[in-house]
Amino acid sequence: MGYVLDLHRPVAGDVIDLILADHRLFEELLRALRDASSDRDQVRAALAAVLVAHAEAEEKYVYPKLRKRDAVGEEEAEHGEEEHAEGHEALLKVLELKGTGTKAFSDAVEELSGTINHHLAEEELTILNPARDEVGPQVRAELGRQFLAERQRQIEADCGHIDNVRRLVERAKKEGQLD
Repeated sequence: MGYVLDLHRPVAGDVIDLILADHRLFEELLRALRDASSDRDQVRAALAAVLVAHAEAEEKYVYPKLRKRDAVGEEEAEHGEEEHAEGHEALLKVLELKGTGTKAFSDAVEELSGTINHHLAEEELTILNPARDEVGPQVRAELGRQFLAERQRQIEADCGHIDNVRRLVERAKKEGQLD
């Protein structure tokens, strides 16, 4: 399968729409990662880049702003950050595997898929839905610009590299976000 990877790099938009577009991209990349005929190494690298960039941008700009504006509670934001850490941990297992045609790879991708899909559903229900009601279009547009700028900065800094993902997982463990 000649899979062409598009990491979706818009420059502006409503933060909710941008986050949802990334969620659909994650689902697309996970499908490609499960497809034995795709270039799994290329897909794995792309998923790592956008997944980490997305999470870092949300934690730096989106979650704090939504907490400040009482659109989401502290508990929901903290839970979102914990789920990002769990996603990074599952991603690291996929990145650490050398081959992509093994049962170990399939098992790791299945775990990653479950972790990400759980987070997407929960975030859309408990964070994005309240943000639609509580945050106006101007704030969502400004948050969109900040989110995209950080997302792009992270991608350019090779945030999905295995060494960075490993550092993120270790930091999360030290901060008690992971067992």
